[in-house]
Amino acid sequence: MDQGMSSSRVRASGSTPSEESSLDLDKYYFHQSHRPSFSPQSLQPHASTGGPHCENSAAYFSWPCRIKDDAEERANYFANLQKGVLPETLGQLPEGQRANTLLELMTIRAFHSKILRCYSLGTAIGFRIRCGVLTDIPAILVFVSRKVHKQWLSPIQCLPTALEGPGGVWCDVDVVEFSYFGAPELAPKEQFYTEIVDDLRGSDPCIGSGSQVANQETYGTLGAIVRSQTGNRQIGFLTNRHVAVDLDYPNQKMFHPLPPTLGPGVYLGAVERATSFIRDDLWFGIFAGINPETFVRADGAFIPFTDDFDMTAVTTSVKGIGEIGNVKTIDLQSPIDTLVGKQVMKVGRSSGFTTGTVLAYALEYNDEKGICFLTDFLVVGANQQTFDLEGDSGSLIILKGEKPRPIGIIWGGTANRGRLKLKVGQPPENWTSGVDLGRLLNFLELDLITSDEALRGWCITCV
Repeated sequence: MDQGMSSSRVRASGSTPSEESSLDLDKYYFHQSHRPSFSPQSLQPHASTGGPHCENSAAYFSWPCRIKDDAEERANYFANLQKGVLPETLGQLPEGQRANTLLELMTIRAFHSKILRCYSLGTAIGFRIRCGVLTDIPAILVFVSRKVHKQWLSPIQCLPTALEGPGGVWCDVDVVEFSYFGAPELAPKEQFYTEIVDDLRGSDPCIGSGSQVANQETYGTLGAIVRSQTGNRQIGFLTNRHVAVDLDYPNQKMFHPLPPTLGPGVYLGAVERATSFIRDDLWFGIFAGINPETFVRADGAFIPFTDDFDMTAVTTSVKGIGEIGNVKTIDLQSPIDTLVGKQVMKVGRSSGFTTGTVLAYALEYNDEKGICFLTDFLVVGANQQTFDLEGDSGSLIILKGEKPRPIGIIWGGTANRGRLKLKVGQPPENWTSGVDLGRLLNFLELDLITSDEALRGWCITCV
């Protein structure tokens, strides 16, 4: 797969109401290069990839597998729910209850995924956007390559104003323009030169969340200090799998700030376990779509610190932010406003400290082979500034608040493929994709360490 916008080779190397919105036909023409399997092509957040190898064969890498009767189980699940769906009413809003939770909106989208797939590059769960500002109206966001007035479209090209799910629960539909570049372009080689960035790249005597980490060829960002729930309960760190794993090398070793062959650096440890994609029902606890080939991007890797690494140099404090709280759990039965619209921040080795907003949840897109992909978070930067740059993959996405709480880690974005046009008369904006941190930690069997005191205590226990 192509090089991602949020990792880099070490070698040189406003929307209007949906009844006035619809789409034109150029969305069907995705002039993209063919990729290996599991390479979504529509609203594909871009990230470099590697494969499953590790020092002494100690690592295990999770790859999604299919249960033989999963397709039938999924079909039965939606068939049973379909019995509670009322006939569509055209030209008027449904009379039932308006959807308010993430689960309700995801269920409605799943029912109508076939028609949405025909007329969009992808969809997501969020709030209706008006004049570039999020409202408090829950909606299914439908991304199209060009948004025009319904006057210039045939009726078959127009999306409904609202969609209805089981029990008459319904939600709005909002169309958002995605300015698509076509063939992949090189990610911008922007460079930030600040004290924080210099510290993260090796000028600080400590290493922690936001610090640069590198394998033999690729560098990215250390996400969090964690402790394994299994085995010897080693202490290590979490980053993206595509940052940590490189098939060109048999040993998946990580260094800070650089591998010794390319610059000054210290050996941190080797990848023990990692994952890339997970079945939707295992990730969310529900079937997120009617397509039996539905997977969630869960880009993560655990690297335990080697025994001779100086643990006194490790800190759980996030530079520029300070001490963080416990992971914010994303409960699908919670109201959508507990997540979407929230202000977030991140610290990464390329762009340092940045802020943004969670624009949407459960972004869904399909590739030309009929495989459905989901990614948890869609974040846009504050004041039309980019939230991340190449090399920031792995950075924690942290909710603002009196006690900042992490919700995810960055795994990619689409600055090199296209941008979101959220407001008429304003240029398109970059966006960033992230993985749900709570679910990723659970799947990799890890606990987040949130204080230096707890870290020192665990270090003594492990001795």
